[in-house]
Amino acid sequence: MQVRLLGPVDVVDGDVAQPIPGLRRRAVLAVLGLAAGDPVSIERLVEVVWDGAPPARALNTLQSNISYLRGLLGGRDAIVARPPGYRLYTDGGTDLDLARQLIGQARRSDNPAEHVRLLESALLLWRGRPLADVAGLSWLDSQADRLAQLRLDALHDLHGARLALGEHTQLIAELENLIREHPYQERFHRHLMLAYYRAGRQADALSAYQQLRRRLADELATEPALELRELEAAILRQSASLDPPGHAEAPERRSVTEGAAEVPRQLPADLGGFVGRLDHLADLDRQLENSRDGVTIRVISGTAGVGKTALAVHWAHRVAHRFPDGQLYVNLRGFDPAGASMAPAEAIRGFLEAFGVPAARIPSGPDARAALYRTIVAGRRLLILLDNAADADRLRPLLPGAPCSLVVITSRDQLRALSVTDGAHPHPLDLMTRDEAREMLGRRIGATRLAAEPAAVDDIIDGSYRLPLALAVVAARAATYPRLPLAALAAELRDDRGALQALAGGEAAVDVRAVLSWSYRQLSPDAARLFRLLGLHPGPDLTAAAVASLVALPPSRTPALLAELIRTNLVGQPVPGRYAFHGLLRTYAWELTEHTETARQRRSAIRRLLDHYTHTADAANRLLGPTCDDAPPGPVEPGVTPEPLSDEAHALAWFMAERRVLFAAVALAARYDLQGPSRRLASALAAFSAKQGDWYADSVAS
Repeated sequence: MQVRLLGPVDVVDGDVAQPIPGLRRRAVLAVLGLAAGDPVSIERLVEVVWDGAPPARALNTLQSNISYLRGLLGGRDAIVARPPGYRLYTDGGTDLDLARQLIGQARRSDNPAEHVRLLESALLLWRGRPLADVAGLSWLDSQADRLAQLRLDALHDLHGARLALGEHTQLIAELENLIREHPYQERFHRHLMLAYYRAGRQADALSAYQQLRRRLADELATEPALELRELEAAILRQSASLDPPGHAEAPERRSVTEGAAEVPRQLPADLGGFVGRLDHLADLDRQLENSRDGVTIRVISGTAGVGKTALAVHWAHRVAHRFPDGQLYVNLRGFDPAGASMAPAEAIRGFLEAFGVPAARIPSGPDARAALYRTIVAGRRLLILLDNAADADRLRPLLPGAPCSLVVITSRDQLRALSVTDGAHPHPLDLMTRDEAREMLGRRIGATRLAAEPAAVDDIIDGSYRLPLALAVVAARAATYPRLPLAALAAELRDDRGALQALAGGEAAVDVRAVLSWSYRQLSPDAARLFRLLGLHPGPDLTAAAVASLVALPPSRTPALLAELIRTNLVGQPVPGRYAFHGLLRTYAWELTEHTETARQRRSAIRRLLDHYTHTADAANRLLGPTCDDAPPGPVEPGVTPEPLSDEAHALAWFMAERRVLFAAVALAARYDLQGPSRRLASALAAFSAKQGDWYADSVAS
């Protein structure tokens, strides 16, 4: 059992980490752990744990915390009462004790490779900022700073030893990243300058010095240390003292990640029938060509079944030759039917195994495992495909820390946070074009069969809404039953309410309804209700105010819910301010409403929606001029928020934007036998058409 201080304070028993609930308990354990086996007085514990302002019952609380920690650590012998206080003793000690031991052994070693191995083992013990979850207590904050400095000292020693082993080229990316984190650590600048010089990049070495000199002058009004100035002079005269040592053989430090010399080739097989997406492929190629040094991240996002993985895998195969150090792939199961999204540590374990790291060498802690992964991939040119991701937080540990790699991510979520914090480039993927859909069907069932029933093919394309998964299911059925007329398949798709049944592929992964459900289950309860009720809207699109009326929520609540649906690609925004989704999503939402909402709830939502359009249309007509119907509509249904119209121009713009919706709303009212709203809407449309001449006739024709 080991107490860990080099990150959040916890206890590890074997491979299982036990968190410590309560700030004061963690603080007590941290103080005892930092004492390295020496007794700590009760007065000192109370002073540190309560930051110099203990409550009246501090002593009783301290004793209670000691009792709890003894139970967690296995008994009274783990924390022993020793005047004037308590002493910590566990068989595993602390991670800090182990780190100090390894660093001490390294500094006593005359073997550079052994020096490196010991230091790398020590540095893997850091899991982030030391004492991370007892921040805010003054003395412990100062100790955290001291332990962070201990890590930097060990890193400095490690880089010096690796330079002695001739690893200057491999070190450059790590040092560049380290300097970005610690721009004033001059010793890291010294190592980077030396690594540049030994790698044949004298100009970069001198540029690194000049950048540091300007930073120190501008921000600290000081000059680089004498050691750095002397190094610059030695680089300028190309002093022989800077040449790499003669024993630059492959270092023994590889024993830390023994066997980690494999070149992984994990990409799934390319889809043989991949068609179209030429614009997307060209755009991805262009972005890759224009990328500069650094990790390039591409996020391919889109709705369920739109072909994100197919595009990502196809493009990855096209550019794989540019990444000679290997290709990694993992399905993160972010939208898995079982809801079991893969943890980052599990994915990293798979990557480490792909590099040949023995199981015994893979750390159990997630932070140490991620650190080892970043160490192995540093300096390599890798293509990393992270498929089916759910959120940015689970992705970040999988991103390499060093430049030169390409990361391709697919997700139903837009992952905007990754763009903001990690420089990811979004690549939204939409439905296929009609030509692409026709080509896909031709590849799978033959051009001759398509040519025999062109009208049915058009109906299949329309009925599948050009969703690649839906097209693939139809094509599979047609190929399985070669004598089945395509017209029969088209007829099944023509029935909106039965389309999803026609697109059941037999297995969950190829059943359109099931695939859509995996996105729906990720939604918050309010967003899920909104998605369901959107299935009642007659289409083709609607405004945020109409959404608010449909779900009977204040207008201030709906933007966040719509943003959630947009982020997960369940709803789109074809033009600013208007929201829509393709027909299969509408059908799925309608099915959910039928099974989830009562008939009364559905009817109430429809009445609110119609009330929204009725009252807004009446207000718009009155702004446009006199109307023959002087009686305004009755009071609005509870929860209805009509569109706010300010003047004649606003009213005219509203009518023009809503014309198709209003005609569909009249049909919706008739279908539910809501004669009042049906008459009011028809009357409002007739009044508007009378004022606008031929608009009404043109709209009916369209």
